[in-house]
Amino acid sequence: MIPGHQVVGEVVGIGPGSDRFPLGSRVGVAWLRSTCGRCRFCLRGAENLCVRPEFTGWDHDGGFAEEVVAPEAYVYALPAAFDDLHAAPLLCAGIIGYRALARAAVPDGGVLGLWGFGASAHLTMQVALHRGHRVHVFTRAPEGRALALRLGAASAQGAADPPPEPLDSAILFAPAGDLVPTVMRSLDRGGTLSIAGVHLSDVPQLSYADHLFEERTITSVTANTRADGTALLALAAEIPLRAEVTAYRFDQVDQALGDLATDRVVGTAVVSVDG
Repeated sequence: MIPGHQVVGEVVGIGPGSDRFPLGSRVGVAWLRSTCGRCRFCLRGAENLCVRPEFTGWDHDGGFAEEVVAPEAYVYALPAAFDDLHAAPLLCAGIIGYRALARAAVPDGGVLGLWGFGASAHLTMQVALHRGHRVHVFTRAPEGRALALRLGAASAQGAADPPPEPLDSAILFAPAGDLVPTVMRSLDRGGTLSIAGVHLSDVPQLSYADHLFEERTITSVTANTRADGTALLALAAEIPLRAEVTAYRFDQVDQALGDLATDRVVGTAVVSVDG
């Protein structure tokens, strides 16, 4: 299987019965490639929970291929305001952060904490700030803390540091389950923790009195709906969102993956297949 799950390209061929995008259109293909449209979740508008979904770069070849085939109903028109390098991160990092923010249920004017500050978090923070929230960032990476402050965070500190004020909501982007008790202790009464990752290491035992009492909530995020993607792209053009991008040529893919694994990428890494 060829990977790559947030893809920007040009329509060079159209299958029988397809008429949504003319040849030459610039479009985006995201992680969610298709859903069954018939299960109980699809029928109630929760297609991200579909029992028979397919994903780009997992079930079908993804964006590291020279050409990608995708169902037109799951392809996105892209705002002209973004060039290819800055549009690509919106298609997964942006969309899943947008859904994680919705699941975090931040009240109007509320205080939000973000644990981990990579591709998704630095876009999500810009949406939160646009909505009038105050944001505190927690990350082990000094470069990430510097970027957070530059983008407007109220504070940026280490992942295990206490917040400067109680948090109404939090999003955990880091795939580290051992941070969950730390985050839950940082939440004010009625606060919500939204866990954004597809993968999370094991969560330690939680104490009801210390971590969950006073109506604190833990929720997770599973993929996205097409409505999430459409809404995020429209909002991205309105704000406008600015992805912090490190670009790699296609022959540098191994280097890009190594840089990601060792926290050497600030913001998001983007690979140009034709460069």
